[in-house]
Amino acid sequence: MKKVNLLLIAVVSIVAFANCTSNKKSDETNTNTDQTYATVDEILANAELEIHNTVLIEGLCTHICSHGGQKLFLMGNNESNTIRVETNDALGAFKAECVNSMIQVKGTLKEERIDEAYLTQWEARIAEGTVEEHGEDGEGCETELKAQGQEDVDSEAGRIKDFREKIAERSETEGKNYLSFFYIEAIEYSIL
Repeated sequence: MKKVNLLLIAVVSIVAFANCTSNKKSDETNTNTDQTYATVDEILANAELEIHNTVLIEGLCTHICSHGGQKLFLMGNNESNTIRVETNDALGAFKAECVNSMIQVKGTLKEERIDEAYLTQWEARIAEGTVEEHGEDGEGCETELKAQGQEDVDSEAGRIKDFREKIAERSETEGKNYLSFFYIEAIEYSIL
């Protein structure tokens, strides 16, 4: 009888332990599928620390560039907090129904640096007549201008001058001879 009781206790213990272990694995799997999406404001506040990392972001799509639908813009708590999201050939153009909808994006955070070399090359392309035109009248996408703090600048030469002034100011205050603009290369996205 003692042997039967010991055997019964051993079997019950093994079954109970196995159930605890399988429940734990199930909980871990569920945790991995729960993804938290950051806001535009949160991504921009920590952008320098997240360059080249995969990020999850959620925001209101305010615009898709009409030049191929390859870029969209997500707005944060106000219009001055905007981030560009670029698609790729695998994803294709962003769908028109993204505009005025909440969008979730998984992608890689990238930094575009504008420095004196960039501006000099831009001036050379203007002189050669090889500047790629965007937006109405070729003056740039209005939403991108706003995201770069240039909504009141009305020409390519004016944009270059404005960037030079901002670079000089940043160099004086932060010791950095460039401007940083952050964007996301989309891996996947969904409309909420």
